[in-house]
Amino acid sequence: MHADEGHVMSYTLARYPVHLIDIVQLANARRVTIRPTLPQDLELQREFFRSLSAESRYRRFMGPLNELPEAVAQRFISIDYHRHLALLAEVFDDGREIMIGEARYVVDGRDPTICEIALAVADEWQARGIGRALLARLEREAAASGVRRMVADTHYDNKAMRGLAVRSGYAVEANCNDARLVRLEKKLSAPIAPLTVDPLAA
Repeated sequence: MHADEGHVMSYTLARYPVHLIDIVQLANARRVTIRPTLPQDLELQREFFRSLSAESRYRRFMGPLNELPEAVAQRFISIDYHRHLALLAEVFDDGREIMIGEARYVVDGRDPTICEIALAVADEWQARGIGRALLARLEREAAASGVRRMVADTHYDNKAMRGLAVRSGYAVEANCNDARLVRLEKKLSAPIAPLTVDPLAA
């Protein structure tokens, strides 16, 4: 799934959204860390790209890529956590940090109430709830930032992405400009309910 990542944003440590750091436990009891991307994650991004199958790369970038272009890699880590937010999912094996998923949104330069989203999960980690966890957190932060509509284009034959979108409340419509694509769209209202409930506050 593709997002317009052509806007290079500056990184500001003071704005790092620590509240988005989270631990998700999968059905098999494996723990996955979700956190906002940092500038030093460039090599993690490259390794994640290399780990994707050719089909997953094609679906994420809307075209065949054997290597992650340097300009794209730099845009991936040039974020301001407001108009461009990127989250990654990672696990640790024998002390080694392994990125297994990423999701991001880029706010429309002409309309700050609209953002375009992109999402990818490593092939061997798909269908385990990681994509939904990333997307839910993107939506929550987008709504809090004033975004009211999230959109994306994806290939019609990307059944996994279409299924995730439908389960997450997105409308799926034909793309008027390209019959191979479908348009995903979801309207947000602020604020979105918290993902978890504090039992002490109940």
